[in-house]
Formats: sequence, structure tokens, C-alpha cells
Amino acid sequence: MAAKIVERIGTLEERLKHLKAKQQRTAARQRTLESRRTRRDDTRRKILVGAIVLAKVEQGVIQESILRGWLDGSLTRADDRALFGL
Repeated sequence: MAAKIVERIGTLEERLKHLKAKQQRTAARQRTLESRRTRRDDTRRKILVGAIVLAKVEQGVIQESILRGWLDGSLTRADDRALFGL
């Protein structure tokens, strides 16, 4: 009878091990999805802010020289600066 109990404990321990691994995979997948959602939202915010600023420049609410000053002071990468003709 003791052998059956030991065997049952071993089976349950193995099942617990598999369930914990499954839980870790699920948690990792959830973290990945949350990270993607955060990046997507951040990108969307940047696009919207950029569109608003460009619209305000076109409407004359913000002077283009002010925008160029912001860009000139903020952009350091050569390809970014070339994109705006800086």
C-alpha cells in the first residue's frame, strides 16, 4: 500500500511540475502581449501628436521656424535629420 502512495505522490508531483510550466508559459505570453500593446499605444500617441503639430503648423497656429527649432535641437541621428532637411 505504501508503494501505491509513493507512486501516487510521484504522479501528482509530475502533474504539478507540468502545470507550473504551463502557468509560466501563460504568464510569459501575457507579458509579451502587454508589451506589444504598450508599444502600439505609444506609437499611436506619437503619430497623433505629430499629426496635430503638423496641422497646427499648416494652419499657422505654430510657426514653422519653431517646429524646425524643436527638431534641430532634438534630432541627433543623421537619417532623422535628413528626413526633415536639417
